[in-house]
Amino acid sequence: MLCLDDFYKDGHDPTLPRAQNDVDWESPASWDAAGAVDAIATLAARGRANVPVYDISRSLRVSERVFSLDDHPLFIAEGIFAAEVVQECARRGLLADAFALRRPRTVTFTRRLVRDLAEHRKPPKILFRRGLLLWRNDPEILRRQSELGCRPMTARAIWRRVRMLISKPISRKPA
Repeated sequence: MLCLDDFYKDGHDPTLPRAQNDVDWESPASWDAAGAVDAIATLAARGRANVPVYDISRSLRVSERVFSLDDHPLFIAEGIFAAEVVQECARRGLLADAFALRRPRTVTFTRRLVRDLAEHRKPPKILFRRGLLLWRNDPEILRRQSELGCRPMTARAIWRRVRMLISKPISRKPA
């Protein structure tokens, strides 16, 4: 799975959006959509791409790694801003499908908070406050993802669709 959260901009980037003098990490402008699409295009063409490794606790890209498809016909790109690249990926012929995970927002809040606390992504107070904001905005977030071309589906329905897509023969574009 390609983690698109690794395409966040560094915390010192002057183009980062601001809200009350703090970086607005919930804004798609805090993220490098063009870099994410370039990596996806490279993966589709060559089966491997260099991708950033982002340290959320430091708000910084700390290294780079090679992401390889290892002869798999498809890959899943996931992340909070994945919907932002759906239309461009579709325009370039890189998209097999696009989903938005639909589940109870309390489940999402709990899973996100447990993960973020375990990974020490930010101080607990910030994680809790961010989680509550996302919990409140969950219906709006899902609506926006739908408008950008994602189909809201349960996890079970997504995996059923992925299995169906994998069973179809897909050829990569030549490098």
